Amino acid sequence: MDRIIENKSKKRRQIIWISVSAVIVILVVYQLFFSDHSSRLNVEKDKITIAEVIDNEFLDYMTETGTVEPLRTVFLDAVEGGRVEQILIEEGSNVKQGDIILTLSNPDLNLRILTSQADLAEQENRLRDTKITMEQQRIEIRRQIVQYEFDLIKLKRIYESNKTLFDQGLIAEQEYLQSKENYQLTQQTIGLFREKSVQDSLFRATQVKSLENALDRMQDNIQLVKEKLENLSVKAPVSGQLGSLEAEIGQNIVSGYRLGQIHILDNFKVTANIDEHWIDRIRTGLPATLERNDQKFNLTIIKVYPEVRNGRFQVDLDFSGVKPDNIRTGQTYRVNIELGQPVKAIQVLKGGFFESTGGQWIYVVDPSGTFATKRTIKTGRMNPRYYEILEGLQPGEKVVVSPYTSFGNNDKLILK
Repeated sequence: MDRIIENKSKKRRQIIWISVSAVIVILVVYQLFFSDHSSRLNVEKDKITIAEVIDNEFLDYMTETGTVEPLRTVFLDAVEGGRVEQILIEEGSNVKQGDIILTLSNPDLNLRILTSQADLAEQENRLRDTKITMEQQRIEIRRQIVQYEFDLIKLKRIYESNKTLFDQGLIAEQEYLQSKENYQLTQQTIGLFREKSVQDSLFRATQVKSLENALDRMQDNIQLVKEKLENLSVKAPVSGQLGSLEAEIGQNIVSGYRLGQIHILDNFKVTANIDEHWIDRIRTGLPATLERNDQKFNLTIIKVYPEVRNGRFQVDLDFSGVKPDNIRTGQTYRVNIELGQPVKAIQVLKGGFFESTGGQWIYVVDPSGTFATKRTIKTGRMNPRYYEILEGLQPGEKVVVSPYTSFGNNDKLILK
């Protein structure tokens, strides 16, 4: 009886295909579910900066460059306008109060004072003529009164004589009444002249007073113009150092023009321009320090200017106690401003990574030291050396703090 003989080679091929397929499926599943799909980048370990996460006191301060300036500065403005004729003191020189720094010329002021002097002379002549005329009028009225008083004496004598004769019936009544009326008329006339003399005297006094007041005003005006002429010589209002002088020979200066400033060198302050990032934390009274020749000097913020210009705002700091020797206007120092008390915190060294990540993530180095992976973090305060870490890192871990600009969006760095 015949028996079917199996084809062993065909069966073997089937087994091989099944095995290969199973291996491929296993590899695909592994790749899909178990293999590392993160993007990688090979970097040279010696070309990056790795720092250890520490747990230490966090010094809450910031550092800025400060410039020494006088604590008090007096501005030098032109009181009167004019043309610059002479510059007698150069900027940077020490001046004493009253020293002439520069001189101006102003022909209009010279013309004004000549006109005012001419008007004053005319007013003085007018006052003198008025006084002479009034005195002549006073004398004339007085002469008339004297004449009427003399006439009154004669008329009184005639009146009294006629009265006696009339009483005796020796003269006519008409002659008697005529003498009486002449006497009474002269009496009233003298009274009127005396009243006129009083009124004229009052009027003359008022008129003279008015003219004298006008004369005083003209004299004051001349004095004012003379003072304006004196102001053409620009003098130092205080003793100090002439810090700057914005004037050139032949330049026309208008009234109120800022010619320069004088620094009073009996005390100094330090000014600093700070990034607006710190504006909510900077306030008056905060302590600060600066170092010079390995010696620390204490300062205090005395003024915070409200204006923000080009992303920065200004503060003034005053020395608290000892000042550096031979301090000079314009010197610069690194000033450390204390923002708060030291507190214990997890910290990481400052580096260029922050510019790329904004403090939201960082590359954490594996304990093996062969690779580093991304990790989300949360940063808090910062000082010139460290960032405060609120979440995401533990003390002892190592992180990459150098700039990330060349790392792209890779999730893992292979360290070689």
